[in-house]
Parts: sequence; C-alpha cells; structure tokens
Amino acid sequence: MKKIMEARKTGREGGIWGFLGKYLLIVFVIFLSVYPILWVFLSSFKKNPGGLSLPDEWILDGYITIFTKLDIQTYFLNSILITVISTAVSVLIVAMSAYISARIEFKLKGLITAMFAATLFIPSISISFPIYRLLGNLGLKDTRTGLIFIYSGLGIAVTFFIIRSYFLTIPREMEEAARMDGCGYASTFFRIIVPIAKPGLSTAAIMAFLNNWNEFYFASILLKSKEKMTIPALLGQFTTAYSKNLNGMFSAIIVAVVPTILVFCLLSETFVKSLTAGAVKG
Repeated sequence: MKKIMEARKTGREGGIWGFLGKYLLIVFVIFLSVYPILWVFLSSFKKNPGGLSLPDEWILDGYITIFTKLDIQTYFLNSILITVISTAVSVLIVAMSAYISARIEFKLKGLITAMFAATLFIPSISISFPIYRLLGNLGLKDTRTGLIFIYSGLGIAVTFFIIRSYFLTIPREMEEAARMDGCGYASTFFRIIVPIAKPGLSTAAIMAFLNNWNEFYFASILLKSKEKMTIPALLGQFTTAYSKNLNGMFSAIIVAVVPTILVFCLLSETFVKSLTAGAVKG
C-alpha cells in the first residue's frame, strides 16, 4: 500500500497502472515457470494424472516402480558422475584459455576469440556424425568416458565468455604484485586469480552443470547399454516403453529435475552476483 500511495503522489498519469502492470507481469512469468513443474509433481501422485487439484488419494506407485523395477538410482548416479567430471574438466580448461585471452596480448588474439564465439552458431546435430565416428575409432562409443569427453567440449563458448568477462574486472595490479614476488603465470593464475574469480567460475560451472545434466541428444545416440545411461536418455526410452504408466513417467521426471532446481536455488545468489560483476567489462 505504501508503494501504491507513493505512485499516486507522483502525479504522473498511469503511475499506479504501471506499478500494478509490472507486478502482474512478474506474477504471470512466475506462473508460466512454475505451472509445468507443479502439474507434473501433482500428477505423479494421482491415479488419473492431470490438473492442478490435489489428489483425492496420494499414490506412490510411480516412485516405487522407478526405484525398484526401473532402478533409476543407477541412471541418477551415472548422470552425477558424467556431469560433475565433465563440468570440472570444462571449467578448468576454459578458465585457463579465458585468462590468456583476458590478460595477455598476442597475435591473432581477436581471431581466436572470434572462433570461440563462432561455436555458438554450430548446432549439435551438425557435428553428431563426426563425433560418433571419432568415438568409434577411439573405442569410446557406448562408454561414460566418451560422453564425458563430449560434454567437456559442449558449451565452451558460453563458459569462455562468462569467465573471461569476470577476469577483466580483476585489477591488473594484483598480478603485477604477484610477479614482483616471484610468481610465474601458472602460479599467479592458480594462487591469485582463481580464488578471486570464484564467483565467475561458479557461474560458469552452474551453467555447464545444468546443460550437461539436461543434455539428451548425445546421451541417446552414444549410450546403448542401459546400465550406462543418464537420466535424460532414460526418459527418452521411458516415454515409449512405459507410456501407459503415466505415474511412473511423471515420477521419473520429478527425480530428474529436482537436482537442477536445488543447485540453482542454493547457488542463485552467487550466480546473479557474478553475472552483474562480469557485465562491467566485455
């Protein structure tokens, strides 16, 4: 009410309507974001899935099925293993590249940066055959190692520019002081830059984690053994093999999306702060 009264006191025509319109838009966007998840969550407990009404009888058959007969915890552990390792490898390698691009002047620097940006325009489906053939030649097809190898290279452009932008906000005087103390480039990077750039690295890691966790295309074409599949690849088969078991399908979807929601909720403050700091310089 206080804000509404302040909007009236401004004397500007449409002030109160602008204020209400802004918050109505926020509520509408929140509704669009939450509605699908809430619908699936409630449907996973219903005998006849559908709607946002509370179940007349809470049924746990879907969750019991996926944890006993489907053994979804195996796919869950596969997703965690592949996602965590690929995210760590990707962020570490890209961070070193971003540091060189942000701090060191060398020939063809602009071209190399443009090449990173160009990968944003390459759709995954266009490189699927070369990747499939390469992993086959290396003997890594239908292996977790092969999928980790691929995930480590996906989304490197976004990771690169997020980390590079944050590196540009760090004062150069800190590196100069480290070199005066006898630190080389590697020592300066790991002992000075990395601790300072933790928010930026965390943001890149969060985005890489979410992308790798939800990746379906390569997981579905590279993994054939069920015991090696990730959650998204499992869900792709679940819709055909268990299409009549809607409770089980919705229960599997909830299990798949909960980790990403928790990761973002727990680290959202770091995510927003680092993006704001990284926006100071491009």
